[in-house]
Amino acid sequence: MASSPTTPSKTDRTPRPNHVLRHLRGGRSPAEFAAAVRRAAREIGERVSCDARYVGRVEAGEIRCPNYAYERVFLHMFPGRTLTDLGFSPRASVRGRRTRSTDETQEANDPYEPYDPSRTAGPPAPHDPFPPPERHQDHKESDVLRRAFMTGGGATVAAASLGPLGLAHEAEAGTRGARRPGAGEAGAVEEAVRRIRLLDDRHGADGLYRRAAEPLRAAFALLDAGATRQATADRLHAGAGELAISVGWLAHDSGRFDDARSHYAEALATARVTGDEALEAHAFCNTAFLARDAGRPREAVRAAQAAQRVARPLGSARLMSLLALREAGGWAGLADRTACEQALARAHALHERGHSDADPEWMSFYGEAELEGLEAQCWSTLGDWSRGAGHARRATRLQDPHFTRNLALFTAELADCLARGGRPDESAGAGLRVLDLLDQVQSSRIQTMLAGTARVLLPHRRASGVSEFLERHTALRHRD
Repeated sequence: MASSPTTPSKTDRTPRPNHVLRHLRGGRSPAEFAAAVRRAAREIGERVSCDARYVGRVEAGEIRCPNYAYERVFLHMFPGRTLTDLGFSPRASVRGRRTRSTDETQEANDPYEPYDPSRTAGPPAPHDPFPPPERHQDHKESDVLRRAFMTGGGATVAAASLGPLGLAHEAEAGTRGARRPGAGEAGAVEEAVRRIRLLDDRHGADGLYRRAAEPLRAAFALLDAGATRQATADRLHAGAGELAISVGWLAHDSGRFDDARSHYAEALATARVTGDEALEAHAFCNTAFLARDAGRPREAVRAAQAAQRVARPLGSARLMSLLALREAGGWAGLADRTACEQALARAHALHERGHSDADPEWMSFYGEAELEGLEAQCWSTLGDWSRGAGHARRATRLQDPHFTRNLALFTAELADCLARGGRPDESAGAGLRVLDLLDQVQSSRIQTMLAGTARVLLPHRRASGVSEFLERHTALRHRD
């Protein structure tokens, strides 16, 4: 990591020591704490070159908000806390400044930092409870920070406030002739996208979808109202498109395929109206995934290939890797093993190129665990249960436990492959682990997978653990 040997120049804010992190360091030396940070990073697949000097700069307040790689590491080390709980400033209050100190600039350019949306005026970080989307002179939390949407331009919009376990929203009636949408409304749409994704990662789509539909309608109402500045209009279009994809994914994961298809088409249309290639690639990516799950593998291949054509100029190898996996899933559905293997090989080769600043923020979920999990799905679709189980097992071992939904999904994939591969006792063990996770996760897709596994295991009721799994699974179905 780059560090400056000089004292950072002052902007309009004097650095304030981070006493919280100093307290959490306890009796460890800065070097010992830095080593703990590096170990934690390896546990979740991040790469940070933390040293004693970096720790000193954080505690001195020179680094007011860490980059996204360090953010994930700190939140992994201290679960249940936000960046502000750890003594850092909200990301938006740092990134919104026109000038930054030398050290802040070098921190933002850390070579191991994943995509930082602050470089392209993207949305605020998901862990800041109500971050302002742009500069605020007094840094006080105002009403707009407590709403995902607010009134503007004669449109009736919805407020979305995401608590730790769910999405709540309240409608607010707008008054005709009120001011047109501005940066606050654009930031609110972006924040809604972040919060929906965060909750989905932790708890799955069921229970979120219905409540997320109203904010989506509000976002498009803001578009209809029209922004006075082109930059704000662009942000609203991009935010509304990403929100349509997020809501579409909630529909997809909860088994509402027709709704999902409609939302993805809406996002695609928004992308094409504005010429937003990144949004178009994202919409095609999700359309390919949906087509595969809906039993339309040829459409999955076409959508994935279209996404790759759009995404190629964007310069993100990680994005191209994911899109190759989407194509591989389509080929597997068509039982074309050769084409599937070729797409999988491309996905691995592209993934090995690592992160870049061009990686879209929404791809934060895509790491080695996701790659293994998607490959497992390909092999299971092709009927190669042994290879499918091997990749699914690796996915469960690599998955960050904070992504509870994905951990449940990959474990369910493992259970199904083991059941169909003639290993009922191991399958039951994996199935029981999924049932334990379903107290936290609500996903119709995972429940459908478990139901299929249970049917396969019925003839093996006498095998070790199978009867317990079947009884608990039956009890869960009756409870739901």
